[in-house]
Amino acid sequence: MPESRLVSQIGAAVRHQRELNELNQRQLAERAGVSQAAVARIERGDRSPSLPVLERLLAAMDVQLTIGVEPLDGHLDAALDALVARPVNERIDELGLARMLDALGGLPYVLTGSTASLLQGAPLPVDAVEVAVRWRDSGLLTAWLERAYGQRWNARWAEWGNLRLEPEEPGEHRWRTRYGELWARMCDELPEPVEVRHGGRSYWVEPLARVEVTDPRAADLLRRHRQRLASAG
Repeated sequence: MPESRLVSQIGAAVRHQRELNELNQRQLAERAGVSQAAVARIERGDRSPSLPVLERLLAAMDVQLTIGVEPLDGHLDAALDALVARPVNERIDELGLARMLDALGGLPYVLTGSTASLLQGAPLPVDAVEVAVRWRDSGLLTAWLERAYGQRWNARWAEWGNLRLEPEEPGEHRWRTRYGELWARMCDELPEPVEVRHGGRSYWVEPLARVEVTDPRAADLLRRHRQRLASAG
């Protein structure tokens, strides 16, 4: 991944978290002990922050840095092309989406992230069922996770388990359950959903335009897919 792209993604992630926390740049700068100008340059992608500065910025918003890898651009493009060729219903069945949603029962949620993108026809890789859940329903989610034998993802040790299940506890909102893997975005209010239907079933999903605001990774892949479609046309 070219450095300029990585710097841009870092800036987008910082801005995304700041907006989720309803902070302006000055407030974030004060919390992290850096200048407002530095925050602005980082968010614009004009400056690559040092790791200590980036960790301070994220810690000021109660999140932490995790490291991941993805295929090189050529391999990523090939993977997207392969997903375009596969029927949506086939990918829904492979994900085990119906089984997970049936198990969630009365828990209020809206499908989001890559799962919402898949259901709206976007060829994004989907690693888990992704949902938005309200903070006030966190007790219901915790009770469900206990019944589903959930294990929480421990980013520090890159393994499942050894963390409390409750969403209020520090850590990523990722759990492995008897019904598959579940990722949650905790929020004060559920996003306004749209209804899509596949295989005779209705799904309530976050619109693609909102996914691009709330999920930086999905947004990056969606932009990449659109750019490739435009260049091919």
